[in-house]
Amino acid sequence: MTRVVVVTGAGSGIGRATALEFARQGDQVACLDLNVESAQETVAMINRESLAPEATKSKAWQLDVADTDEVTQVIHQAVQDLGPIQVCCNVAGIGKFARSETQPVAEFRKILEVNLVGAFAVSQACLPSLLETQGCIVNVSSSAGLLGQPYNAAYSASKGGVSLMTRSMAVEYVRRGVRVNAVAPAGIDTPITDNFDFLEGTHPREYAKMMPPSGKMGTPEQVASLIAYLASPAAAYISGTIVPIDMTVTA
Repeated sequence: MTRVVVVTGAGSGIGRATALEFARQGDQVACLDLNVESAQETVAMINRESLAPEATKSKAWQLDVADTDEVTQVIHQAVQDLGPIQVCCNVAGIGKFARSETQPVAEFRKILEVNLVGAFAVSQACLPSLLETQGCIVNVSSSAGLLGQPYNAAYSASKGGVSLMTRSMAVEYVRRGVRVNAVAPAGIDTPITDNFDFLEGTHPREYAKMMPPSGKMGTPEQVASLIAYLASPAAAYISGTIVPIDMTVTA
């Protein structure tokens, strides 16, 4: 059965890989990204690869997840164009290392607005459809939301919030047929990783626990496969779970 899937951050990294994974399964994907050209390129990739006939109905929209009014408008338009939403994937995120004594509060707040408040706003906008379709939400948390990490207070706070929001909403909606889960990646080779440069005057050992001991990075496609599984009928009895995908970082 063809589903309508919303993916934020669909213009690159895990978001793009997730959009492509659902398209391969024949789903119609609402590809949402702050950079609309990147989201349009994801849709073009879906069409070029002829992943499935129904997937060619996928569309791109520009979306700043931190703008609640825009979230409401874009999700409404996606429902109008594609139909009721069965899957909501909150992938969009930002972050960077910073010293807590010098990080601007405005920067801290912006990271929370995108990563945490944005995920809530998109979920909230999708919920009328999800309640109708008995659908599901899959959030992208992080190992940073499960463990303390140096120079990462804002990102860790935002992703820790995503993890607990996931569990809270799962309990809230379990009797109404909407499942809510999250994945918690670490060491994934994505564009956002480039923003996390080691700070001047710090030692690499301080960052060692953030990466898999093997030193090998994971791929966006591996995370996308896990997201797709959590949204599948095979995971119908899974809700309120945060699934690490980190090659022992949180073990």
